[in-house]
Amino acid sequence: MIFALLLVPLAGCGAASNPVAPDPVTPNPSPLASGNINLIFVVSEDLTNNQRGDINADTANLTGQGLQRTLMMGSYLQQTVLGNQNVTGIYALEPMTHLQTSSGYPDMAALEAVQQFALLNQFTMMSSYPEMGPTTGNSFPINTSYVPGSEPSGVIAPSPAYPCPSCQGIDFNNTGGDNDQLLSRIVGAGIPGYYLFSSPWESTHSLLASLDTLEHSSLSVPSAYQGPNTIYAVSISPSGTAGLTAYNSNLTPPNAYPALEPGPVAPSPCQYSTFALSASGPPANINTNETLYFIRHANAHPSIVFSNGNFVAAGQWRALYLGSAISNALQGKPQPTHVYSLDPAQVTPDAGLTESGPTSFSHNTLALTAEPYAIAENLPYSLVSSFLLTDKNGPQEASAYFFQGGQFTNRTILVAWEHSNIPQILSALLAGYKNVSSAPPLAWDAYDYDSIWTVTIDGDGNLIANNNLCEGIDSENLPATAPRF
Repeated sequence: MIFALLLVPLAGCGAASNPVAPDPVTPNPSPLASGNINLIFVVSEDLTNNQRGDINADTANLTGQGLQRTLMMGSYLQQTVLGNQNVTGIYALEPMTHLQTSSGYPDMAALEAVQQFALLNQFTMMSSYPEMGPTTGNSFPINTSYVPGSEPSGVIAPSPAYPCPSCQGIDFNNTGGDNDQLLSRIVGAGIPGYYLFSSPWESTHSLLASLDTLEHSSLSVPSAYQGPNTIYAVSISPSGTAGLTAYNSNLTPPNAYPALEPGPVAPSPCQYSTFALSASGPPANINTNETLYFIRHANAHPSIVFSNGNFVAAGQWRALYLGSAISNALQGKPQPTHVYSLDPAQVTPDAGLTESGPTSFSHNTLALTAEPYAIAENLPYSLVSSFLLTDKNGPQEASAYFFQGGQFTNRTILVAWEHSNIPQILSALLAGYKNVSSAPPLAWDAYDYDSIWTVTIDGDGNLIANNNLCEGIDSENLPATAPRF
């Protein structure tokens, strides 16, 4: 099947963007044929190419309007482009390969651009327990990991102990032609389906040009950015004929953070047992006047066997609610001025069983959980990428990173981290203190997605920590399907 395509340059502007104009309302092509190899390209927004109002020029992150566009795009992709078929694979930009502003903030927009879409698809994980069958969740994994050797300067290399070739994302720099090799593997495998890619225009254009060369076709690859509403699809028929088509979503998102009203979740009191402790006699090089709030990733495990590196649709409700829930929980307390989480390019090894056996995934849950809050509060967002979560001494490395060396002295930050590691991080920190008040063994309940752990270090380095706060969102009341926009 050959798709005819007439690409007309558009005009408008955004934060330091190339000019583009409003999208014309044009009829869309039919959904892509399920018997073809369909490579679908979503053009994420960055500081260079964006629609006016979608990108915060200070943080290089999405605004509320930009987030609204990604949420609306999820439904459009699923219904109009895929015809409500399930996606086969999702590949997003590795955020640390595209640093923006003089502060070097990672590009989170490409990952967020396809998150809502990922949660409108389903993924099945198997069980090793005889009494338990497979679990299908409203969630699809997103590949954002580095090819070994392609990681940016200053970013820790993937662990050779946990290789995950299938986790490869999109490298903004196309180091060693790794993006070209990814496309070649997908096309060469010859498996029909829907393969979705999300990256800024510069990378998208390069990917389309690579496909044109790979298929020895004349795909009429557009030369200029045409706005965030345009989606490109290269469809390769069983006979090997390739064609390029474009879809125009014609989205006009409101200029506001998305509202979930009336919303199914009323504010809920904190439900889990609390602790409080203090410590004095601090270790050398301890930060001072620091407040750090730890949160866990959003709801990700509809059963004990389901873990695919992403949260599930119920978690999308929580993540979007965090835009206001965290601020409400912290009323009267120091407010975060910066948000941190783990580089999603890191791998969560052998997270669960699929039909292929034990399977590893890109670790996206943490970064995607805190992203809406950072957007709602217009806060800078940074990713921890100098050590691996899977390191044997990972808790000690995290403790040193967040609490020693002066980086966060006189700072208040919010950190999204793995819940099982947070007690270990705090224990590693306390091990350096001479005097620690008695407290129950530190643990974070496996079913607790709601708690907020607070660590405060005063001007003398003395510490208090507790989990008296919570997001106030009852997991039992979160819908199993994603909100619709």
